This record gives sequence, structure tokens and C-alpha cells, in this order.
Amino acid sequence: MRGVAYRGLTRIEGPVVITARSKNVGFNEVVAVYDREGGRRLGRVVDMSEDWTAIQIFGNNTGLSADEARVEFLGRPMEIRVGPGLLGRVFNGLGEPIDGYGAIFSSICLDVNGLPINPYARIYPRDFIQTGISAIDGMNTLIRGQKLPIFSGNGLSHNRLAAQIVRQAKILAAQEAFVVIFCAMGVKYDVARFFLDDFERSGVLAKVVIFLSLADAPSLERLVAPRCALTAAEYLAYEKNMHVLVVMTDMTNYCEALREVSSIRGEVPSRKGYPGYLYSELASLYERAGRITGSSGSITQIPILTMPNDDISHPIPDLSGYITEGQIVLDRELAQRGVYPPVAGLPSLSRLMKDGIGPGMTRDDHQDVSSQLFAAYSKVKQIRNLASIIGEEELSLEDKQYLRFGEKFEQLFLSQGEFENRDIGRTLDLGWTVLTEIPRDELLRIKQELIEKYLDPLLGIPQAPLHVRQEAS
Repeated sequence: MRGVAYRGLTRIEGPVVITARSKNVGFNEVVAVYDREGGRRLGRVVDMSEDWTAIQIFGNNTGLSADEARVEFLGRPMEIRVGPGLLGRVFNGLGEPIDGYGAIFSSICLDVNGLPINPYARIYPRDFIQTGISAIDGMNTLIRGQKLPIFSGNGLSHNRLAAQIVRQAKILAAQEAFVVIFCAMGVKYDVARFFLDDFERSGVLAKVVIFLSLADAPSLERLVAPRCALTAAEYLAYEKNMHVLVVMTDMTNYCEALREVSSIRGEVPSRKGYPGYLYSELASLYERAGRITGSSGSITQIPILTMPNDDISHPIPDLSGYITEGQIVLDRELAQRGVYPPVAGLPSLSRLMKDGIGPGMTRDDHQDVSSQLFAAYSKVKQIRNLASIIGEEELSLEDKQYLRFGEKFEQLFLSQGEFENRDIGRTLDLGWTVLTEIPRDELLRIKQELIEKYLDPLLGIPQAPLHVRQEAS
């Protein structure tokens, strides 16, 4: 039955109200709850039995009376109106316009929970996305259709980094630019204002759809906001064939809201008090990225999460790492030394990088240079630990060369301006420049012909004639 209303509630427990009616009611169904003065609040069904139904309200229960309240079951799931008019608009976490321009003109309404994608219909992500940031493009490459989160900490520059990616990201193999879906969950007003101002200054606002659920919004709205954002992304990607970049911040706030709702419902807690279904909840969001057969569009996700106490083993980053294809980890020590972006060299990883780089996609030396930089920087970490024990003056000459490489790598390769956009050629050239600090016989991860092609000219070593090189090979 649709649009059936009942009067009276059994009890009110914070944002959850209990009604004795449960026939013809579905889980996650949208409900309208009216107070004694006719004020309307939306909610959704979160639990039910044969005798009662639990409804969680999007808001507070001020003014609700158990005897005088009226409950209307709308017979449909939570939906959002979508159409070409989405671009350039600002919505709240429930998909309602808050920019003063009214609802968009469209008759298409989609379930915010999305539809399962047949795994057979998925296309393997391969196209290289150039972000213009050397630490990402050179060593942790982003691929179209990938989900690559940013693991950060309170006070670090993850918002500046995300804004820079939005400004600069482009697909080298395609002519179309990205459209951006930006979703803020439980963030402070100044964070939301930073992104809005940055989008406006950089001229990308007309290609951005914004969903804002700020810190003072109800917990349940934070849980709905990313689903509204991803539903809009799916429409633009799979119906309108657009390349969509989805930035979601902060996933930690989403998980905190999930824990709060779980506690209200009296569920048995798991690790750190989070519900046992935290993994499946995160997967239901992250797995909505990708490419599918029959559409030239794509959804690429960059979720941002702040690790509590910078603990990468905390349940939120831990489970996110299992679901996503890598992570960009920001390092507090690098940030304190003035390095921007402070991308940690060793914990960061892009599992799809190997499928989007190389000849015809980036450059023939990309894989080897990246591998050598990782190996050399790993040795730098070991030598720095050793130097802290025995003193730098006791190190060998080779170890001191690695220390110089480490300083040059951080200051020349990792560090760049917030508005500096480096193409992949410039990034790889910088990689070769910092590798000149390492002895030539230590470059064990790079093919000899690539050393002769790229490194020797930097060192002033003349290249042998072609017939001599062919005989040597």
C-alpha cells in the first residue's frame, strides 16, 4: 500500500521512533512523520518485526508527541531526482537543493541505494589519469575507474591535495574533461567553504555537483549523503557517458555516524565499537566505482579519511585498504618539514598502476624509474635509522650518497607548489635527476638501455652510435 498513514507512536528514543504498524512496510522505505502542528520530517525504516516498525528520522524529535504524531509510509525507497541540470548545483545530504535555485527540471528519480553491477559487465580499469602531482603520477598512478583513497590525519593537507587533483586531473587517452561529484560528510563549515571557493576560483564550479552534510546535520543524513552523490555519479557516467571523479570527505565521519546509529539500535558492537557490518557498508560505497560495458563513461573515486591518532591499523583505514585498489598516505613528519604534498613514499600504493603506464600510455621508463625510486627511498629510511644510532659521520660514503638522494628526492621530486601542474614527462625527468645521486651500479631495477637513453645525457656521457649499441646488446 502506498501513502498509508497511521496515528500515534509506541515510543520515541532519540532520532528513532517506534510504531505498532508493520504490515506492507519494507526495509529502508521512506516515511513521513508529522508532529502535532503538521510539521513534516522524513525518515526511513531501519528495523521491523511482526508487531512493530522502527523509523529513524532525518533530524531531531523536537515537537513530536507519541499520542499526536502521525506516520505516513510512502511505499518507496529513498530517491534523488537526476538530470543534466545537476551540474553546478549544491544539495544537502538528502539530495535537496540548498543553493536557492529550486529543484532541477527532470522526471527521472533514482534509488539512492543503487543497483548491483554484474561483475561480468565491468571493464578492467586501464587509462592513465594525470593529476599533475609527481608523488601520485610517478609512483602511485591513478587509473580511470579506480578507487584510490587518501589516508590522512587531523591537520594535514588532504583537503588542499584533493582540491589540486580536482583542478588538474585529466585523462591523457581521452579528450573529455572530468565532471566532479564532491560529497562532504560531517565536515566543518570552513572545510566546505574552502572547496566551494576553490572550485569557483579555478573555474570548474560549472562542472561540479556538490552534496553537503555539515557537522551540525543529523547522523542519518551523513549516511545518505554519499549514496545520493554516487547515484548522481552513476547517472552522469553510465547514462550521459561522462568521466566522473567522485571526492568523498570525510569517510571517518561517515563511519562514526554508522557507529552512532548502530548504538542507538542496540546492536552488538565489533572492533572499536563499530558495527560488524562496517566492511560491507564501506564496500557498498566503494564498489560503485568503475567502468561498465555499453557506456564510455566512468566513475573514479577518491575517498578521504582521517586516521584516528594517525593509526593506519584502525578499522576504518584497515578495511578501506582491503576494498580499494591502494591508498595515498600522508605523512606527518614530511608535513612538519614543510614538504607539500606530504605523500609517504613507502606506505602509499596503487595496485592498478602497472596496467596504466608504459609505452603508449605514459613513457617506456615509467615502471623502472618508479621501482628504483621506491627501492632507493626504502634504503634511505634504513640508513636514517642507522645514522640516528651511530651518527652520520660514521656512515660509509655510499650511505652518505643515499642520504643526499633522500633529501633531493623529498625536496625536488615530492615537493611542488599547490598550483604547480607537472606533466608525466616532467615528473619522470625529475625522477632521473634525483637518481643521479645514486651510484650507477646501484640502479639494479632499471634496464641498461633506459639508463643509456635517459641518465647518461644528464651525466654528460655521450651516447654510443646505434650500431655499437646493437652489437653490445
